[in-house]
Amino acid sequence: MSSNLSASARADVYTRITAEIIAAIESDPGSWRMPWHHHGNAIARPTNVASGKRYRGINVLALWIAADSARYSAGLWGTYRQWMAAGAHVRKGERATTVVLWKEYQSARDDDEGDDDGRRTRLFARAFSVFNAAQVDDYKASKCVELEASDQTKAADAFFAALGITASFGAYDAHYRISEDRIYMPVVGAFRDGASYAGTLLHEAAHATGAKQRLDRNFGERFADQARAMEEAVAELTASYVLADLGIAHHPRPDHAAYIASWLELLKHDPRAIFTAASKAQQAADWMHACQPAAREAA
Repeated sequence: MSSNLSASARADVYTRITAEIIAAIESDPGSWRMPWHHHGNAIARPTNVASGKRYRGINVLALWIAADSARYSAGLWGTYRQWMAAGAHVRKGERATTVVLWKEYQSARDDDEGDDDGRRTRLFARAFSVFNAAQVDDYKASKCVELEASDQTKAADAFFAALGITASFGAYDAHYRISEDRIYMPVVGAFRDGASYAGTLLHEAAHATGAKQRLDRNFGERFADQARAMEEAVAELTASYVLADLGIAHHPRPDHAAYIASWLELLKHDPRAIFTAASKAQQAADWMHACQPAAREAA
């Protein structure tokens, strides 16, 4: 089932997702656990059952929230018809989760803007109701293969090396220094485990993607005093996307608690902020993946 979304309907989606994140934070602020923290298993990679493609941007958040709330152990999702085509049946009474698909279409130019052929590119949103594999009968999902703990550091290092971002190891803490365009990291042994090291490294790499010579990301004009909170949200989400793609757990960072209050203020002030953060995070994750050897060879 799908439908075109009006502006008010899109706002409802943003408001719902924002409200659910706020509720997750406020329900147990001491745990600092967000819906985007995961253990690197199948639930961390929301994937469409029909196309095999992974969901992107705000849809990843929407499905992570739904899976976390319902304790789903699978990352496969599909519409009612897609599950039927796969030989499965959605159980009666199951509640769907809404995802949003953006499509481009060409319209006749009505002013001086537009392409050379006299047409303008516009975007419209279509909502789809999807169900998790845990909500259907007669479907057997394949078992998810997770990275061994000993391989997580190697995978993160290899992925990071392909980015071409300068890093110095042995620092007292982890941070990205804009003036030097350099990441500073403690030694691997300073971290709780390989997943924590990988999450921190990719978080700082996400900050580096915002540099002017890369994605030129700047939230100062729109978000003013909350620009730093916005950038931290983007870095957290970028790391969560990439770690999920690599099959590595994403745990809360040690400094996560310091940003909780500012994130709450940001989310309550602007329900659309999380949509912007998810979009910018997807852009950063795409940039990182495009730097990988396999992507360059395919180009």
